Amino acid sequence: MLKGRIHSFESFGAVDGPRIRYIVFMQGCHLKCKYCQNRDTWDVSSPDSIECTTDEVLNKILKYKNYIKASDGGVTISGGEPLLQSDFIIELFTKLHEHGISTCIDTSGMFPLTDKIKKVIDVTDIFLLDIKCINDDICTWLTGHSNKLELEFARYISNCGKRLWIRQVLVPGITDKESDLVLLRDFLKTINVEKFEFLGYHDLGKYKWEKLGLKYELENTPIATKDDLDRAYSIINS
Repeated sequence: MLKGRIHSFESFGAVDGPRIRYIVFMQGCHLKCKYCQNRDTWDVSSPDSIECTTDEVLNKILKYKNYIKASDGGVTISGGEPLLQSDFIIELFTKLHEHGISTCIDTSGMFPLTDKIKKVIDVTDIFLLDIKCINDDICTWLTGHSNKLELEFARYISNCGKRLWIRQVLVPGITDKESDLVLLRDFLKTINVEKFEFLGYHDLGKYKWEKLGLKYELENTPIATKDDLDRAYSIINS
């Protein structure tokens, strides 16, 4: 039986997928997002994480099965970056489906489409895909990685007919340029997206960087306002 590295659990999540979700936050991430609110999830071997088998996680989830089913919700695997532990997810999601529980992954999608990743896609009902920035230069500066793989991932998910939600953190002065939002709008029109939303940038996770003795690079970046979000949505919806 496979074991996974887990950062934490949330029994009643309401923002990471449809309805009420049981959230499993995986430990480990290969990106280096400058605005990351979960900096403590990056190190896969963090002593603060816990190791669990798929059955141990399943048993935690099943305690809430009646609430999950009554709300037509499910389980979301977040992180960190869940796809770093693909074998664990495949085994867990297969077991969840045996209990009639919907599965969802919150991912950057920044992975080659290997047979293993495609198997994860097969056992996942809903994808929350975080597109960091449609401008590849900005994406690379912001995360340490090109956006080419995540855009390919989005196209593949769309072609598979999977439910796809796309989100982007709106960072004033960085990911909110009108020309980039127009490019994002045009990209979204080429794929089947059930839901798109902006997540307004905030710095509530800055203390986690400071606790680890790390510099928070977006120290002087303003918080996204309602006006910022309204402007961005007006471009996306045009």
